[in-house]
Amino acid sequence: MIDLPLWAAATSYPFLAGSKVGGTSAEAAEKVDNKRLQGMALEVLKKHPAGMTADEIAAALSLSILSIRPRISELKRLGKVQKTNQRRQNASGMTAIVWTTH
Repeated sequence: MIDLPLWAAATSYPFLAGSKVGGTSAEAAEKVDNKRLQGMALEVLKKHPAGMTADEIAAALSLSILSIRPRISELKRLGKVQKTNQRRQNASGMTAIVWTTH
């Protein structure tokens, strides 16, 4: 679980969407409703105890992987999901981490 100072808890990543650089990336991060998307991803994952990849979670929610993959990273930083020892092929043909809840 992430250990942030109390002042940082509600005002920084992973509690809010982040970006590495300014410009359009920062603008997009400001508009993301990451808490809602985190909750949706977590609920889907809880229904699949064997775990799911970020791509599978996005497909189950009929959402873009581009909106879900960062939410999984945030959930990992928050200590709400963990990696399994499994990997599965995703749409790009690469293997992806299978995630599970605690």
